[in-house]
Amino acid sequence: MAQDRPIDTMRSCIEACYACAAACDNCSTACLQEDDVKMMARCIALDMDCAQLCRTAAAIMARGGELTKAVCALCADACDACAAECGKHQMDHCQQCAAACRRCAEECRRMAA
Repeated sequence: MAQDRPIDTMRSCIEACYACAAACDNCSTACLQEDDVKMMARCIALDMDCAQLCRTAAAIMARGGELTKAVCALCADACDACAAECGKHQMDHCQQCAAACRRCAEECRRMAA
């Protein structure tokens, strides 16, 4: 149960989740400005899902919720999927998003353990 963990032990993961959500929001918005938006559809969808899950995970951790481990495991999976998709695209916003997603996935896996 996350309530056994002081907030300080979760701070790094919470910060990574919020940073990832911001990177995903930026990426999805930038993808909508690309010439071939249809080609970016999966990237945009994963960005939006990942951003939402990151915010949810951060909020649950901040509250010391008992579902922290499960939500962090799911968040890590979403981050992995988003990083893999964004990593396929050479645009800076996609590469920055992929990096934020990889960091968040690592932090969330640590919390889920």
